[in-house]
Amino acid sequence: MAAADINSVRATIEGRLATELASSPAISVVFQNMAFEPTPNSSFVQCLTTFGANQYLSQGSTTNSQNRIVGLVVFNIFSGKGVGPGANLVIGKRIRDLYNREIVSGVFFDAPNGPEVLASPAPEGYFQTRVSVTFEFIEEL
Repeated sequence: MAAADINSVRATIEGRLATELASSPAISVVFQNMAFEPTPNSSFVQCLTTFGANQYLSQGSTTNSQNRIVGLVVFNIFSGKGVGPGANLVIGKRIRDLYNREIVSGVFFDAPNGPEVLASPAPEGYFQTRVSVTFEFIEEL
């Protein structure tokens, strides 16, 4: 049995974002379980990847069968408070364009949702929006 390497899927998702946001203008990216101290009034993106529902695609033993594994990526976008939503929405568009109905290394991305404005940003002192996109990949057993 060759179960899917979900760490490789996570790395595909995060690597794509890190590469895009390293270019001009560069924007800091934070991933799960990372220490981060934001610079006041700067923009940054938090990327949270979760794996959820699974589905049999074929019946059989633990060989010659397939499973669909579905997950969700949430991109929390933060920018300075009190200067309007423009910078935040530009970042949201970059993220949407990066994943919108793309297939990368066997990971299928759906159409993104957002950016939606969050009323209570965390951390405080920032304007926050969120873009989310579901993804799926096929596990070959």
